[in-house]
Amino acid sequence: MSQWLISAAAFVVAIGFLVAIHEYGHYWVARRMGVRVLRYSIGFGSRVFGWTSRKTGIEYWLSAIPLGGYVKMLDEREAPVAEADQPFAFNRVHPWRRIAIVAAGPGVNLLFAILAYWVVFMMGVPGIKPIIEAPPANSMGAIAGLQAGDEIRSLGDQSIQDWQELRLGLIERALDHKPVSLTVARGGSAPRQLTLDLSQAPADPDTLFEQLGIELYQPPATPIIGQVLADSAASAAGLQPGDRVLAIDGQSLDSPQALVDAVRAHPDQTVALSIERNGQAQTISARLQAETIADAAPVGRLGAQITVDPTAWEAMRTVRKYGPLAAVPAAVNKTWELSALTVRLMGRMVIGQVSWHNVSGPIQIASFAGQTAQIGLVAFISFMALISVSLAVLNLLPIPVLDGGHLLYYAIEWIWGRPLPEAVQSAGQQVGMVALLMLMAVAFYNDILRLVG
Repeated sequence: MSQWLISAAAFVVAIGFLVAIHEYGHYWVARRMGVRVLRYSIGFGSRVFGWTSRKTGIEYWLSAIPLGGYVKMLDEREAPVAEADQPFAFNRVHPWRRIAIVAAGPGVNLLFAILAYWVVFMMGVPGIKPIIEAPPANSMGAIAGLQAGDEIRSLGDQSIQDWQELRLGLIERALDHKPVSLTVARGGSAPRQLTLDLSQAPADPDTLFEQLGIELYQPPATPIIGQVLADSAASAAGLQPGDRVLAIDGQSLDSPQALVDAVRAHPDQTVALSIERNGQAQTISARLQAETIADAAPVGRLGAQITVDPTAWEAMRTVRKYGPLAAVPAAVNKTWELSALTVRLMGRMVIGQVSWHNVSGPIQIASFAGQTAQIGLVAFISFMALISVSLAVLNLLPIPVLDGGHLLYYAIEWIWGRPLPEAVQSAGQQVGMVALLMLMAVAFYNDILRLVG
């Protein structure tokens, strides 16, 4: 329950703040463009808390549904406007002013992402060195000549400093379907150049790394039982947090992945776990559960979080840190790269090259919010920057009801010299609403699948 409370609180803080600055962008620019603002609301629905400014008459609301917000402006399309107030109506100002007002929301989200990444780059971003396991035979990585212990230091002209940067770089280059040059080194050996052929690489991140055969190197370390889930095979067997799992059915284990692989290979079977508890060796019998994901064959499930002694990973840790000036271009580049990658992945979803299972809804976002909040301030700020980029990109899509759809309408009006017919705009709004509801349904569906899985 405490984990859900942390996730819910982190989600409300993150989304509430990002929505607030998004709507403040609309609010701030609207007032400077001579448009009268009637209400600034965080959330939808009925008012929970708020006040009205005596000076401006603007209502400031905190509303009941914390999944968005809005800025209500004087507009003849929504209610009659007195003749004296018509110059201050949103629909009366020049299209370029309306474009500026609408674009300000996503613009502020992008500016916040840059600011957030600037802060975390100065604080120092902890990461794991991009060192890989041995790629399986016939995988793209093996064909390229990658070997166990290789540290990938660059993709093309992009310097790689940690594992996350490597993953994002490979996802981006897989969308190009072109060979990419790698600079790799192992231990103290001199760097060497390899070519990774991505011409046949899948665009979907879910399957990309399996075909690449590129996995994070795991230093030898005895797997340790962390949290034990209720009603699980681990709980029934009597496993406890802190138990060191030495072997399964006599097979020695030297990494968490080795334990995971051994468990997955024995669905609905009883296995003997050799463990060490409080310095004493003992053997525990565990009846593993069977888990079926999609149409794949069943795999074994223990039902416990697996950790290792953190000292085993010390040599793998790295920190990316910049001074105040150097952090500026780094933050801008990071924001740009994430924005461009988000757009490209969305495009591949539309044409079916990337699975819609990659779409996350509020449940998954709340889970990530809680996890990053517990990890630390840098992780939580980075999470907020990523969500801010996603909000900006999503809102800029040319779909009616979103900011991007309004921008499209106003751009056409500016070029054409008159607004689109009301019937066309209304039809577009209905199509946009259906598309948005379908997207939300997919996101919730994916969230539920992740929960039950």
